[in-house]
Amino acid sequence: MKLHVRTAIMCAIGVLLAGCVSAPADAGRPAAEGDAPFWQAEFDGPAGTRPSAEDWNTETGNLDEEGWGNNELQYYTDDAANSSLDGSGHLVITARRAPEGAELPCYTQDSCPWTSARLTTAGKVSLHHGRVEVRAKLPTGTGLLPAIWLLGDNGAQWPAQGEIDISEVVGDEPRTVHGTAHGPTYYNEKGIGGSTTLPADASLAFHTYAVDKEPERITWSVDGEPYFTLTPDKLPAEQDWVFEQDMHLLLNVAVGGDWPGPPDNTTRFPATMTVDYVRLYGTGRD
Repeated sequence: MKLHVRTAIMCAIGVLLAGCVSAPADAGRPAAEGDAPFWQAEFDGPAGTRPSAEDWNTETGNLDEEGWGNNELQYYTDDAANSSLDGSGHLVITARRAPEGAELPCYTQDSCPWTSARLTTAGKVSLHHGRVEVRAKLPTGTGLLPAIWLLGDNGAQWPAQGEIDISEVVGDEPRTVHGTAHGPTYYNEKGIGGSTTLPADASLAFHTYAVDKEPERITWSVDGEPYFTLTPDKLPAEQDWVFEQDMHLLLNVAVGGDWPGPPDNTTRFPATMTVDYVRLYGTGRD
């Protein structure tokens, strides 16, 4: 369907919900033509407002989480300086140098040298089958790892919990988008996925990062263009497929760690992930 026709359909739905804004040229397609999301976050509100606690949890710390499993160097906070609305319809997650003299218990050293934010919808919003779309600009630079991802709600310990990385951009590969799945016998460097190349650095323009999560099939795309599909036959064993469950969303900007390594003197701070919207289509829990 041509973009202007799809836009008209979405506008008709949007008027009923909350008013309509024209679809951006790079918007990804919904789960089915004409579908409306069953949950969405559009981030309207005054600048400096914290994201809605009704929908979002803000995880904090570093030491007790063992560097978030990756020996990372950021201390996640619930401060507006690290996650807030910008007053122009965006959520902004910012990694920045820690205030001088701050005591931020860190797994790899006495105090973390950076702060950032990690937001999740655990226990509040989840996707079972359908599509998740996140339109965002992602920060780039050595030692940065912005991520948009899903974790399973099955109560199992990771990696049996199941993880779908919708988008990761390793800072010194600013045009490469990685999409990866992790499960019981394929995790960390053994994760299974693919990658695609953007026309310019991920920090320079908004892109729509999406995953279609169907029965026994997961497809990754950027701006509506699929680049990798995972099915049970691509796993070490078919019983390793752990994705037929509700999964919640996470948004964060990590600094340092085993992957991608530490920042250097070329890395620019503050480093900002700017999220235009999050939309879930299909079935889930909200």
